[in-house]
Amino acid sequence: MILQGMRFLRTYIEISNICNLQCTFCPEVEREKKILSPIHFRKILREVLPYTEQICLHLMGEPLAHPDFAEILKICDEEKAVVQLTTNGTFLNKFGYETFFQSTSLRQINFSIHSFKDNYPNKDIRPYLFDILQFSREALTAKPELYINYRLWNLPDVDQAKEENRSIIDYVCEYFQVPINETVDVAFKKSKNITGRVYFHYDTRFEWPSLSNPFQGEKGFCHALSQQIGIHADGTVIPCCLDKEAKIPLGNVLEESFESIVNGERLKKIREGFQRHHLVEELCQKCTYIKRFDKKSAPTTPL
Repeated sequence: MILQGMRFLRTYIEISNICNLQCTFCPEVEREKKILSPIHFRKILREVLPYTEQICLHLMGEPLAHPDFAEILKICDEEKAVVQLTTNGTFLNKFGYETFFQSTSLRQINFSIHSFKDNYPNKDIRPYLFDILQFSREALTAKPELYINYRLWNLPDVDQAKEENRSIIDYVCEYFQVPINETVDVAFKKSKNITGRVYFHYDTRFEWPSLSNPFQGEKGFCHALSQQIGIHADGTVIPCCLDKEAKIPLGNVLEESFESIVNGERLKKIREGFQRHHLVEELCQKCTYIKRFDKKSAPTTPL
């Protein structure tokens, strides 16, 4: 039984927690390395689809590094999911473009292009960017309904990040032959259109929640369990895409039904606590991201 109002905008399904890069943006994963099999993925997908509007094929890890990624995407097509994908883009040429363009489920791809200089500060970024831009140009014709975001989640105003972003923006503008004003205020608008449904997407860095962080307080609100829920590659269900080590395990969807988990007491207590602006869990009490929701201009959730 689906509880009234128990429907999420996004369900994050981590198909693998393994990544080929290690960015300063993402803390290292301490959990056991895990890859979700296509069989288990289909089981999870079928259980969560009645509860969610979108499936996000990431949490930690690089989804395109999954050895069966093409099959995972095909399963999403068969189950009529709506899919959002976040990738660093380094494995883009591992697949033919038709893998993405022929997918009926794929609605959006986010390229974390801030990741390249974070890992290869002395390398020329242009060959890496060219592959992503070439993919985007072909998508404008082959799959014009596909949203493509070039993420620059390396703000605030740091000189090195500004210089890196400027070189990226200049190269993209030259490639598409369009002007883009690099000035941005993420409190009011985080996206800038480049062409078609291709955008720059800006955001500030944030601190990942950890039980070792200082106590922030028991008052606060979060969109976890109202707009989003997450599932790790081992099946563990978590309330938030930032709970990277499953410090708030709500159950395991490979061992019990998703329905029983969303009807569970721990989940309901956390959700009701957010509605009362009360933080029930210790991890939430030590999370600084929650402070963003105190401001009217705050973004609703990490994407």
